[in-house]
Amino acid sequence: MTVTTPRRARPATALPPVRGRRRGFLTPPWWFVAPALLVYALVVLYPSISGVLYAFTNWSGIGDKSFNGLDNFSTLFHDERAVGALKNTLLLTVAIVVVQNGIGLLLALGVHARIKSRTALRVIFFAPAVVSPVMIAFLWKYVYNPDPHAGLNGLLGAFGLGGLRQDWLGNPSLALWSVAGMVVWQYAGYSMVIFLAGLEGVPADLHEAAMIDGAGRFQRFRYVTWPLLAPALTINVMLSTIGGLKLFDQVYAATGGGPGYSSETLSTVLYKQAFVYGKFGYSTAIALVLALFVAAVSMIQIAYLRGREVQA
Repeated sequence: MTVTTPRRARPATALPPVRGRRRGFLTPPWWFVAPALLVYALVVLYPSISGVLYAFTNWSGIGDKSFNGLDNFSTLFHDERAVGALKNTLLLTVAIVVVQNGIGLLLALGVHARIKSRTALRVIFFAPAVVSPVMIAFLWKYVYNPDPHAGLNGLLGAFGLGGLRQDWLGNPSLALWSVAGMVVWQYAGYSMVIFLAGLEGVPADLHEAAMIDGAGRFQRFRYVTWPLLAPALTINVMLSTIGGLKLFDQVYAATGGGPGYSSETLSTVLYKQAFVYGKFGYSTAIALVLALFVAAVSMIQIAYLRGREVQA
């Protein structure tokens, strides 16, 4: 009888050590990023840093500039026109954030339903968001035409509501809210798209389970849909807040900050101080304060809204 001896397993060959990847600014990935970083530094970083320095000078835009310390900021906080513009900016922002997101959510719920025209409605509602804000402002200047037989006034008269006719952009108490209306009309569809993306991510199984448990439509929205829309709400509130705080195009094209200073915002004050009155140092100080204010509000908002997402 022949006895076979089992073969010994060959020892596993040790793999050659993998060299660590070279990390540094001279590695190939940085070669591709460097041109974009250079352009960004020249177009964004350098002007921004220079602007911070100009905020502490009395530069008029031409000629030499001299350092004047905190005089520009002292003037800003004692300028009644700038303080009024800040109040207008805050009121405009609150109105835009609340109304735009409310209408955007309603539109999203409407076009999310299984109706045949939902695709066409999505396109129609979103279309104004891709149009130039200046064009929207000129369009709404016609809608707000003070002529009793034109635009919104004519429409009110046709429905027997002639008593509600107004000089929408010429009335100091209505001009700011009229601008808010045109902004909401333009960007409500944009908020709709973001909410719609959130609605598409809500699992249908959760709704079915809630229906089996006897939950009504409002209860399903309150306890199932709304908590899962927290990320979409965060994005919408952030975008609409930043857009409202730095709003310029629609205000300047529709009212120019008037009548008087009733619809003036910080952005329009900044523009006029620089290009109308030639106070570039002062306007840069306004821009710096506005940028810091927007950053502070955004950080507070994102901290609160992210916390709400975790709780949801």
